[in-house]
Amino acid sequence: MLFEDLFRKYMGNGLALFFGKDILAALVYISFFAEVRRGREKRFQPPFLLFLALFFLLGFIQVFNQNSTHILYGLLGFKTYFYYIPFMYVGYSLIRGDEDLRKFLVFNAVLSGLIAALGIAQAILGNSFLNPAHLAPELQDLGNLEKSSPLTNQLFNLPDSVFVSAGRFAEFLILAFIIALGATGYLLLCNLRGRKIVFLSIGTIGVATLLCGNRGTFVFVLLSAVALGCGFLWGAPWRQRQAHKMIKAIRNSLIFGAAGLVLILFLFPKEAGSRVEYYTETLLPSGSAYQVENRAWDYPIENLMSVFDGPNWVLGNGIGTASLGGQYVAKLIGRPVVSVGVEEGYGSLIAEMGIIAPFLWILWTAALLYYGWGVVRRLRQTRFFPIALSIFWFAFLLLYPMMYASLVAYQNYINNAYLWLLVGILFRLPDIQASTPDILRAPSAKTRARGGFRF
Repeated sequence: MLFEDLFRKYMGNGLALFFGKDILAALVYISFFAEVRRGREKRFQPPFLLFLALFFLLGFIQVFNQNSTHILYGLLGFKTYFYYIPFMYVGYSLIRGDEDLRKFLVFNAVLSGLIAALGIAQAILGNSFLNPAHLAPELQDLGNLEKSSPLTNQLFNLPDSVFVSAGRFAEFLILAFIIALGATGYLLLCNLRGRKIVFLSIGTIGVATLLCGNRGTFVFVLLSAVALGCGFLWGAPWRQRQAHKMIKAIRNSLIFGAAGLVLILFLFPKEAGSRVEYYTETLLPSGSAYQVENRAWDYPIENLMSVFDGPNWVLGNGIGTASLGGQYVAKLIGRPVVSVGVEEGYGSLIAEMGIIAPFLWILWTAALLYYGWGVVRRLRQTRFFPIALSIFWFAFLLLYPMMYASLVAYQNYINNAYLWLLVGILFRLPDIQASTPDILRAPSAKTRARGGFRF
């Protein structure tokens, strides 16, 4: 799924490629549920399922909304909202112990570091790198974006790495950073292999975040670093006298992140400097081009209110009519793209499914976070706390702040699939904790003898 966009860029963006990942996901579901019926996989009953079912029911009804111009919009919308929910059950069964979790986290760190590194190279070399000479028409604008700092007018490109859009790459960096940071705490507490890989990945992701040119990503990554750092200290195993490992995880993450930023500023001052100027000019309140208040409040609220100027906001225009991928439906049915949505996320929900949709969205997401936080509290002062807190934090960011900015954040298949996979893993951790004694692995005698700076 992470590399599907790369094939789409070079193979013409056909519909078969667009739905290729969904076929693979369907095969995973079929295989998984066949194993469940044979009794080989543990069943999982999500505690928030009733609240999710209410939103699911609304989405199903909205497939047949009479205001929709074509049922294919309804099927598309139903897919973008609900198709990846079964990954929650897959994630619950995927992790059976510490070794499974270690492999999952390290493998993700490798992929994240590779994708971030390619994005760094593209930011330096230009968007001609890792993009074909002639992109498909619907991808042309997404793959060749540029920005400039408002005061100094320094122009820079927005890298998309292996994805078809700079926005998808920027959102992936938020996810990758949060999971990598949680992995450092877990691996250090358990003294498991793969820590160096994860720390290198964090450094690479930090540099990619600077060069991606997306202010939202830059802010969310900084906010995540502060919030998770404080959270790790709060939930550290002080009673077992292993809290120093949490401090080491935070310290080493800061060292690798800072080292990467210093290195890129030294080697490529022009490319890095243009992004730094853009961030400082638009994010610092002292600057005349300060835009945080406008982008964080004025513009989204104005955007939300504008949905009430359009038609059918009471009952909606049908699920999928304002969803990600609507241009493919328009191309398939040979009609112009439906334009009923707004950029703000809750406004898009109203445009698609009516005035009740945001309330049902808040109901099921609040239930998920409520029960998820209960799991995090149960795992406090255990080896699983760092990764549990990181999963909870990602779910919160995606379902509220990022959703507030745009519905696309949730409908982005990368974010969506990872959300449900990680939710399943989160709810499996207490079972693993109960089945294996919470013995935080102390360093071996050989490791203690070496002393000094240890990963």
